[in-house]
Amino acid sequence: MSNFKPPFENQVVLITGAASGFGKILAEKLSAQGAKLVLGDINVTGVQEVANSLGDHCIALGCDVTKEADVKALSDAAIETFGRLDIAVNNAGSSSHMKSLLEVTEEELDFNFNVNAKSVFFGIKHQVPHMIKQGGGCILNVASMAGIKGAAYLTGYVAAKHAVVGITRTAALEFATHNIRINAVCPFFSPTPLVTKGIKPEYIERAVKGNPMKRLGSPDEMVNAMLSIIAPDNTYLTGQAIAVDGGVSA
Repeated sequence: MSNFKPPFENQVVLITGAASGFGKILAEKLSAQGAKLVLGDINVTGVQEVANSLGDHCIALGCDVTKEADVKALSDAAIETFGRLDIAVNNAGSSSHMKSLLEVTEEELDFNFNVNAKSVFFGIKHQVPHMIKQGGGCILNVASMAGIKGAAYLTGYVAAKHAVVGITRTAALEFATHNIRINAVCPFFSPTPLVTKGIKPEYIERAVKGNPMKRLGSPDEMVNAMLSIIAPDNTYLTGQAIAVDGGVSA
């Protein structure tokens, strides 16, 4: 008789942006490894379909991550439903269209900061108190290679993702003594809806040529890295912006 225990068995995991892309794949992989899931997305129908496909250990809520009340409600739902919150993945993000810095409007800049940076701030603000009460936890913020490098024609997105890395590092310092690990993952381009719909094909082609592995990373590869970062036995990793990039940052 095997004594194998799934690594995320009975871990309560919150994921924003879970209706598609990294969030959906992460939810599926965590479910298969025994996690209890709290999923949020502005696409209410989509996130409910994901939850329905995973079973009764999973709940879904509509969540506009630009609204603090929605983000708080998602964290509170974890406590109300499962009694605790072990891991939070602040994954939701988006970008305005590619254009020169000189053409970026105030509205586009606000959109990028609201969806990508303020959402992470709101997440940490309302996830951490629950984790302090229970004696610890883990938070992963999904940044981007654009959070540690520049990216021409993506000024608003780059600025917001740099903010994600800064928020991550600051929060990790503040809450390390509470046994709360907080990291950011910085994926290279991967064919998720955000990339395939928002980035010009010729831009992707140039990025591939500049990548040591000469290819994009698959969504599965990115999510597998995320699973490694949030693994319950990965207990000494905090305050890091971890590039998953095929060697670009080397």
